[in-house]
Amino acid sequence: MNLEATMLQTHPTFKLAFIGGGNTSAVGYVHFCAAHMDHKFQVVAGAFCRNQENNQATGIHWGIPAECVYADWKEMVEAEKDHIDAFVVLTPTPHHLEVLQYLFEKKLPVICEKAMVCGPREIAILRPYYDPKKQFLAVTFNYSGYAMVRELKHLINSGKLGTIQKIHLEMPQEGFRRPPDIAGKTSQPQAWRLRDAEVPTICLDLGVHLHHLSSFLLGEEPTHTLAEFSNHSQYANLVDDVQMLVKYASGVKGSMWMSKTAIGHRNGLQIRVYGDTGSAKWLQLNPDELELNFNDGRREILDRAGQCDYAHQFRYNRMKPGHPTGFVEAFANLYSDIAEDLQCFQLGQKNNQPYVFGLEHAADGLKLFAAAKRSTQTLGWESV
Repeated sequence: MNLEATMLQTHPTFKLAFIGGGNTSAVGYVHFCAAHMDHKFQVVAGAFCRNQENNQATGIHWGIPAECVYADWKEMVEAEKDHIDAFVVLTPTPHHLEVLQYLFEKKLPVICEKAMVCGPREIAILRPYYDPKKQFLAVTFNYSGYAMVRELKHLINSGKLGTIQKIHLEMPQEGFRRPPDIAGKTSQPQAWRLRDAEVPTICLDLGVHLHHLSSFLLGEEPTHTLAEFSNHSQYANLVDDVQMLVKYASGVKGSMWMSKTAIGHRNGLQIRVYGDTGSAKWLQLNPDELELNFNDGRREILDRAGQCDYAHQFRYNRMKPGHPTGFVEAFANLYSDIAEDLQCFQLGQKNNQPYVFGLEHAADGLKLFAAAKRSTQTLGWESV
């Protein structure tokens, strides 16, 4: 019996407390739904919002007892730390440093929404407080939770595409030029997303996903980058479009494009990988299919009902093929991986979980975008 099946039978539901993530959060409800989807976690406490009306409303909506909804997150940590399996950090990224330092000092288990912090300088501040051998940390990069992205990684590793030569990733969105209409209400950008710091906020918001997917699929980090930052929106002095070329030590070449001003793209996340015998393309808006092309002229569309080595597993098929999986389910796949990792941590066992990433991976992404920023100043290739 595999570890996941054993967990379903043996482990109690892990208890979570949210710091942030309330009813005004962009990602809070996604985390709540994903954490509960496979019955491996339960949110039992939270300091969800600074606005106390919204804070209390979130607790009521999610069925959290009133006494477990706290006005102050530090008060919650002190009151709940002996009853909680992990604290989930869902505040805006600029607030992460303060929260993580506080939790790390107390050696408390943490699940942290990406981006972990705002740049390499903040990573350096955190390092003295974090010991990976003694502390649990999972940073949530959820797009690799899609079954067909994991299938693509398997195809690359098994040599189905030959020697990989190129990888191109893009994540164009239109939110700065056409704010999304959510349930009949226009959703304007959050204030923190309209300020750049050590690393442009668009890189923290979108870029870290592209870095994560490239490193996840290739198993290596970029070594050099050449970048151009642009402003195409009404928000002056803000980077809202980024184009980057990247190089890898293995010889792979690649590119990344992210934008908040690409009208017509709600979320145009796309991955293209080219080897010397085949290529693959995956689009997030068509998540259950992987397009393959080979140098003998064959073309294949691989889906969850096809000859998959990963995507056919029960855990990825909550409903049979033909009923598409989506963003929240990809997040739930990651939460299931985190549950396995957390159980091993609590048992003092080493777990070679390939889908859960922590401080070093987050730091690598931030170093890449810091190098990209330097490149825009030197107008040349910069070492990561």
